[in-house]
Amino acid sequence: MEISDGELLALLRENREDPHRAFRLLVKKYHRKIYWHIRQIVIDHEDAGDVTQNTFIKAWENLPGFRGESSLYTWLYRIATNEALGFLKRKNKRHLFSIDQHEQLLAGQIEHDPLFDGDEIQKMLQQAILSLPTKQRLVFQMKYMQEMKYEDIAQILNTSVGALKASYHHAVKKIEQFMEKY
Repeated sequence: MEISDGELLALLRENREDPHRAFRLLVKKYHRKIYWHIRQIVIDHEDAGDVTQNTFIKAWENLPGFRGESSLYTWLYRIATNEALGFLKRKNKRHLFSIDQHEQLLAGQIEHDPLFDGDEIQKMLQQAILSLPTKQRLVFQMKYMQEMKYEDIAQILNTSVGALKASYHHAVKKIEQFMEKY
């Protein structure tokens, strides 16, 4: 039986319960979802593993400040998104890449990724997604790939539902144009 977020938060905050056990339950419940969310942003498996670990460390460190204004799920996704975007920014600075060059590099990694087992159409879709500006790519991945609700995405990205719908619409149009070209 899976533990609810409310029960998990209570375990994490109670002093009489082993806090490490509660944290393991948190990681067990969300690790896979958080990893794949981050993986869609940073692409590389090893980088995604590192960023996922950093996400859970940051969540653990900031748990006392979690006020419950959003769900635990959206709070973790916000941390994961910020960690992944921060990682890409630091990586781009370190290697002196522009965002466009980095996205081209990521698109090339799909070609050689041993964990990617998709066909040519899936590969082309992934390349089309990587050609999107960062915000549109995030919105598209969360809405289309992860089937998240606009309201949850709005909390994660700290923006309005209307802005998200516009970003998603533009992303879909750009992906369609990319796919038609090839």
